[in-house]
Amino acid sequence: MVLKALFLNCTLKYSPEVSNTEALIRKAAAIFHDLEVESEVVRVTDYAVRFGTSSDEGDGDEWARILQKIKDCDILVIGSPIWFGVRSSVAQLVIERLDGTYAEGDPGSGQYPLYGKVAGVIVTGNEDGAHTVAAHTLFNLTHLGCTVPPNADCYWVGDAGPGPSYIEAGGDRHLYTNRTVRYMVHNLAFMAGLLKEHPIPTNLKALDEEARAVSR
Repeated sequence: MVLKALFLNCTLKYSPEVSNTEALIRKAAAIFHDLEVESEVVRVTDYAVRFGTSSDEGDGDEWARILQKIKDCDILVIGSPIWFGVRSSVAQLVIERLDGTYAEGDPGSGQYPLYGKVAGVIVTGNEDGAHTVAAHTLFNLTHLGCTVPPNADCYWVGDAGPGPSYIEAGGDRHLYTNRTVRYMVHNLAFMAGLLKEHPIPTNLKALDEEARAVSR
């Protein structure tokens, strides 16, 4: 069974500037490789993505190129730095653009395009906010159709206040982060394989009709 993981690096930095978030992403990708899961890393700032809530905002919008990669993957991992205690504006932009997928449901079942995919989150920052970023992002992804297995987040944060980030602080040797990145990758790979063999059967269109019948 061939599984593919897609990492969206939502750093505020532009290539080729070094990204701490990408350093942790690459560690997860290496573990996926050991499990024979293909990985691709996309830095969102490398694309001209416009603000909006549809899948095509026109005028040179390149979101469709990223969205197609999302639709083609089995595992979606959002990687975000922490800014002012919350996820980056780029990560927020990604979630807002994914709102457009609600209108692209399967003609038969009505399932959204992210149904059948599993989701995880990677967070880096030199101050607190990792739990907030992970909680909000995973919650959003479940609403979009993703399945979230246990221990689906991995993060590294430094001491309170400004200071060295993941690379400079030697975060690659941090036990908790090295443990949770393994938990996350193995659980994502397992759940993705399970869903590929046993797709979620829920017919959203039929359930919508049931709901309308008792809501009049």
